[in-house]
Amino acid sequence: MTTAQTSSTAVLEAVTDAVPTLRDNGREAEDRRWLPDANIELLDKAGVFAMAVPARFGGLDLPLADQVAVLQETARGCGSTGWTVATWVSTTWMITLYPDQAQQEVFARGSVRVSGGFTPSGTLTPTEGGYLLNGSWRFNTGCRAADWDMLAALLEHPDGTVELFYALVPLQDLDIADDWHVSAAAGTGSSTTTATDVFVPAHRVADGEAATEGTLGDRWNAGATGRNYGLIGFVLAEGTAVYTGMAQAAYELFVERLPGKPISYTNWEDQSGHPLTQITVATAENKITAARALTTQVVELLQRRADAGEQPTVEERATVHGRCGYAIQLAREAVEALHHLSGASALARGAHFQRFHRDLAGLSLHGMMTPPTNLEVHGRVLLGLDPNTPVL
Repeated sequence: MTTAQTSSTAVLEAVTDAVPTLRDNGREAEDRRWLPDANIELLDKAGVFAMAVPARFGGLDLPLADQVAVLQETARGCGSTGWTVATWVSTTWMITLYPDQAQQEVFARGSVRVSGGFTPSGTLTPTEGGYLLNGSWRFNTGCRAADWDMLAALLEHPDGTVELFYALVPLQDLDIADDWHVSAAAGTGSSTTTATDVFVPAHRVADGEAATEGTLGDRWNAGATGRNYGLIGFVLAEGTAVYTGMAQAAYELFVERLPGKPISYTNWEDQSGHPLTQITVATAENKITAARALTTQVVELLQRRADAGEQPTVEERATVHGRCGYAIQLAREAVEALHHLSGASALARGAHFQRFHRDLAGLSLHGMMTPPTNLEVHGRVLLGLDPNTPVL
């Protein structure tokens, strides 16, 4: 077994061991609207925050498939924790698209947490040596314990044209609002961050289009093979892992409660004996298995292109959107079906099932991850039409 395989196995085993703790801490995360420190410490010790850091900087440099496996397990423990960790890990990988000087700064410790606000709700103004950043970014998952924040901002040129950039700033340079009050994924602490005349040196500002296409220069890994995945596809794959992990958790919790559980106001003394329960469980299990298989297809496609030193084609990118969108839809349908048969007792805040059900339903509304949008992109390209999105 190679060193990389050993590292991957060790991280996955450590996270699997942490699943019961993450699950037990779910209510605390929801109550405080942010992850318990214990969750972050457990995952840090397991090496999760080094997964996407290049070996050059002391990171684990795990391939996408291994990262996805770890993220699925994390989400199986806690949906909010899984979503937050997926944000940190995927945005950490995005740092590999930046020039060497930025990579050296961010990856200095070999393990790092990077949040991101990818709606371009900020502005950049040129100044000596870089830019001044102003703006506010909502839904900034993980900002409360991130080291850095990657923020989308617009730069207006003298001719009136506008260009998208990603500015990379230390979290200490930003203000964090206490405005995260939601009914799903409450533990992610996805508060609003604000920048007021924050100076960002030029090497920490990346052209949005070049980042998406993987063509940013001045970096040691510009032509390297193996880890230069397509940006949007990478983010979609890591995000989808969270949904399948949550669905698996909900399935396990539902099945665990069945033995000896009667169906109220009927003569059924054991719900597991009812044919509707049996059909629903089988259907849910198959949908979750199919969702994981679709995710695996995406990972294999992206890895194949990365190994060849190529970016995915337009058709392949659209396929990634469709596969991930449908995987999320299947995961949501599976849990919704189980919810219908779960009984009123599953609504108790102390029951983990209801939290996974709400978190999955809520996160499926995320703009980049929502099934209808992703399936539309895939369908348009299948029909020979323009994908009709800049986020491909």
